[in-house]
Amino acid sequence: MRSDRRRLAALLLLAAIPPMVEMAVLVGVGFYAAQALAPQSTAVWPYDSYHDLRWLLVYHNSWWTFAVGLLAVTLARGLLSAGLTALAWPGRLPRPSTRWLVLRNIEVAAVATVIISPWAAISVAFSAVALSWYLFASVVPMLLIAPFLQRAGVVGRWWKGLPSIELLGWSVVNFLVITVASALIVSAPGWSRVAVAGLAGAVNGLLWRRTVNAAAQPGRIRLARVPVAPLAIVLTMVAAVGVPPLIGLAAGTTGQWQPPIVTERLPERVPYAVIVLAGFESSWDGQQPADPRVERFSYQGLDREGRPLPYAPQATHRSLDSSAALLAAQVDRLHARTRRPVALAGESEGALVIRIYLEKLPGGPVEAAMLFSPLIWPGRAYYPRPGYEGWGLVAGWELRAIAAVSNLVKKVDNDPDEPFVRSVIVDAPFYRNRILCPVPGVRMIAFLPLVSAAEAPSGEHSRIPVVEVPALHGDLLGRRAIYDRALDFLAGQRVDEPRREYELLQRLSAAWQAPPLVLAVNPIWFTNREGDPSLSGRICEGR
Repeated sequence: MRSDRRRLAALLLLAAIPPMVEMAVLVGVGFYAAQALAPQSTAVWPYDSYHDLRWLLVYHNSWWTFAVGLLAVTLARGLLSAGLTALAWPGRLPRPSTRWLVLRNIEVAAVATVIISPWAAISVAFSAVALSWYLFASVVPMLLIAPFLQRAGVVGRWWKGLPSIELLGWSVVNFLVITVASALIVSAPGWSRVAVAGLAGAVNGLLWRRTVNAAAQPGRIRLARVPVAPLAIVLTMVAAVGVPPLIGLAAGTTGQWQPPIVTERLPERVPYAVIVLAGFESSWDGQQPADPRVERFSYQGLDREGRPLPYAPQATHRSLDSSAALLAAQVDRLHARTRRPVALAGESEGALVIRIYLEKLPGGPVEAAMLFSPLIWPGRAYYPRPGYEGWGLVAGWELRAIAAVSNLVKKVDNDPDEPFVRSVIVDAPFYRNRILCPVPGVRMIAFLPLVSAAEAPSGEHSRIPVVEVPALHGDLLGRRAIYDRALDFLAGQRVDEPRREYELLQRLSAAWQAPPLVLAVNPIWFTNREGDPSLSGRICEGR
């Protein structure tokens, strides 16, 4: 009994120290946005490897540093997991030798790296464009493969048979513990976060004990002769190919987009002429809005008579700067035609086009701007163009490989290096810091779906009025209730409807994001004058 207590105390201590050390370093250097990741450093498979890979894929700047880093984290993860497994082993069962546990857990760490790497790369893609679908797509596979990998470091033939219901249950509990612990960390003040991280690590230790006990039990295993784990892992990895097309469908503004603002006439109480901007991979067949005061923005530009041209989905892949230049020309022509001040209404990518237009081409006839489903804190990751080295090098190549295969089943190809994506990550300091900041002389409002709460680390996300609604990303302007609030705004009313649960969801999602690349470490960003919200938790601030 006394020996069991000593082993339990050693287990809890070993599980608590790494999160406390990581948290102490992050608090010491003021790295606010990454602190929620610390409890995962001693989580049960595969969450621990997911923690390691996200750090490594963001913070390496050459093939050499990635290779050395990968070797180091694989060995360290294997040794730590072997120690946790040994201390968590049930006393009533014979334990494998220390040598077997060390070698097996190093092997599992290497296998987990291969399995999890595509999803960690998708997490980096999320950090680049801040689209919540990528976050969900990168996390769900962890839940699916967790019960299989949790057996790997404990039993010999872990790949055969279904994991028990008990193992499945403990893997879900581990996911919930990490989520809640990270929310508590970002809610705690200053250095007290180190203690919270240590407590979360101790709970991880208890979960290691339960998980190892469930995996080591010699009970009846269903489908004991079937290699279920490899099948599940292969299917999960193949699913990475299907994620980008599904994300495109789920984003909400693909294809023809016909919100009420273009199908109905504006009420007389609206004093503006309005340009409506659709989102990524939308298209427009040239059909004119019902009200002559309203125009569709064209990603293809204007014809010789100054009329917006129809466009195909591929046209939305252009850089945001070039889209802003097209918008400037269209704003001037609409203002000249109607002699009215101009209001802009943009969805998703359209919202980014509006924001860069207001920043780089100020002082025009635009007096109001409505941002629907704008991306929150995009540009948190980086990867260089092919042929160059830089931060996130390997992540970039993984994303290119995933895109190349997924494009085989898509009508419109996507490319991690297409002008739209590169314009976000190259000008990341602005997009990370200023999307929802006020612009002098322009009335502004953001309509945010609650799912966007998962798109940013805990911290400030807006300094303009917001309407936060239970919805997914995209097509908010197509909802009648939201359109009515947009009309109230255009008519001059004060509209501001934040929701209390937004901040809660923001904190609960913090554990599952990749750590942001600090602006100051990237030479591409170093000369900017923007503050870094990943360090301060605040937006709209100068350097």
